[in-house]
Amino acid sequence: MMAGDGVAAAATAAEVQVETALSLKKKTAVSRSWIAIDHSGQGVILDVDKYAIMRRVQIHARDLRILDPLLSYPSTILGRERVIVLNLEHIKAIITAEEVLLRDPLDDGVIPIVEELQRRLPQDNLMGQGQGEEDEKPVLREEDEKPGLRNDVETDEENEFPFEFRALEVVLEAVCSFLDARTRDLEVDTYPALDELTSKISSRNLDRVRKLKSAMTRLTNRVQKVRDELEQLLDDDDDMADLYLSRKLAGASSPHSSSGAPNWYLQSPTIGSKIARTSRASAMTVQGENDVEELEMLLEAYFMQIEGTLNKLTTLREYIDDTEDYINIQLDNHRNQLIQLELFLCSGTVSLSVYSLVAAIFGMNIPYTWKEHHGYVFKWVVIVTGIICASLFMSIISYARQKGLVGS
Repeated sequence: MMAGDGVAAAATAAEVQVETALSLKKKTAVSRSWIAIDHSGQGVILDVDKYAIMRRVQIHARDLRILDPLLSYPSTILGRERVIVLNLEHIKAIITAEEVLLRDPLDDGVIPIVEELQRRLPQDNLMGQGQGEEDEKPVLREEDEKPGLRNDVETDEENEFPFEFRALEVVLEAVCSFLDARTRDLEVDTYPALDELTSKISSRNLDRVRKLKSAMTRLTNRVQKVRDELEQLLDDDDDMADLYLSRKLAGASSPHSSSGAPNWYLQSPTIGSKIARTSRASAMTVQGENDVEELEMLLEAYFMQIEGTLNKLTTLREYIDDTEDYINIQLDNHRNQLIQLELFLCSGTVSLSVYSLVAAIFGMNIPYTWKEHHGYVFKWVVIVTGIICASLFMSIISYARQKGLVGS
């Protein structure tokens, strides 16, 4: 019985070690899970490698490498022929004209974005369809009386916000809100710490402010990267035009185009409706290829938000710099007071040294003729020596004040 218990205990310990090793391996390994969210908000978990993702969305390995969590890439928004590659903070996504692929959907920072995409994408779609149906009803009844009404409806359909921009808006809103929340948390911790340091300079307060300043510097760099990426997009109309996936898809499948769209594009009902609209208004398609006002307005809104976050961090840095200047002024003032104290002590030491010299001279065993008047002479030696030492001390202090070494 004892031997059997020992074997069972050893087996249990071995199983625990194996489970621990597997859990550590899972933590250190790169996650292969993705989630694909379509225009209806339906999400599907994909546990595939990078080659399957490359075949699914038709991108190159160099673009997918930007989303590798083991590699350090700056914040990036890339527009390719068929996809938009996003690497913003903890969000690594691929947006196509009909679905969104998010990496690591079970991550704590990605779960809220998945929920937001599933909530807003179908809601926006339904709202757009409802408005289209209400607008189409009077067209069917009054087609002969108001022929211009159908053109207005078609124009509204063409101006419908594309799927990729709605997904991009959700991601940008999540990133900007995340950075703004981190900034507000940093402000809540930093301002009281700076006020406490101003009232009491101590090693603990200095170390606390140092850590907060390091965190602020790192957060500022992260915000600056996102801001620079948005600014770069806004400065280049060609880069913004590359993000119009639906427009490029519709233009490629237009009758005026030299080549048709791939079959996997034509199978989507969303893409098919966009192709039909473009076919009805092919003259306006060519004219709108360089029109990026819609995307520009979207990017400007979040650029202003991230700019406001960066301004908060700049104000916080200025407050830290002002506090450091104030502390340096206080330390300089204390240093000056110590120097003044040292000057007083040195002057007193010099004066007492003169007094001690006179006392030492008269303490020598030297014969003198006025020994009978010893008491009388001793009194005057003490008085005169004291007056001379006091005069010497006052002369040194007066000279220091005259030169501005000691405050008046």
